[in-house]
Amino acid sequence: MEPGTEFLDRSQYFLTRELLPKIRAAILRMNEEDLWWRPNDTSNSIGNLMLHLAGNVRQWIVSGVGGAADVRRRQEEFDQRAPIARDELLEQLTGAVEEAVAVIASLPRERLAEEVEVQGRRVSALEAIYHVVEHFSMHTGQILYIAKLRSGTDLGFYELVDEIPRARWEGSPRE
Repeated sequence: MEPGTEFLDRSQYFLTRELLPKIRAAILRMNEEDLWWRPNDTSNSIGNLMLHLAGNVRQWIVSGVGGAADVRRRQEEFDQRAPIARDELLEQLTGAVEEAVAVIASLPRERLAEEVEVQGRRVSALEAIYHVVEHFSMHTGQILYIAKLRSGTDLGFYELVDEIPRARWEGSPRE
């Protein structure tokens, strides 16, 4: 497979089949209070991180790469303190990922080197997509850590088979 096509395909895969399903599985095990728990005022709750991911995905891919209007109000993602229901958070994040995947899926690989403007700086479309997948992965790890911290349980995403970790989450490569 041509590298540009592979990059676009794998970016979609990681967002839809690796990262978002793990967030979904983790937060469905939690109560609403735990979604908005924070250890201190300088830390973010899972709810804030989910709002932040939705904003980031839309700004960098849907707007930056796809050309939609940039309506993000980044600071509000972190300032949110009134709880938003789990289903609404999931709907916002899932919707943002679906919009981004539609942009990625329709992007000709020749446009990967094209410059786009995001947050007042010029980056290539490839860099914008790469940033989103990396950023989404980092915050997914934070969300999973908070979920484990609050629940005191292993989230069960992997099982050892002949000493080799195998994926067990919804949407994992085994399904």
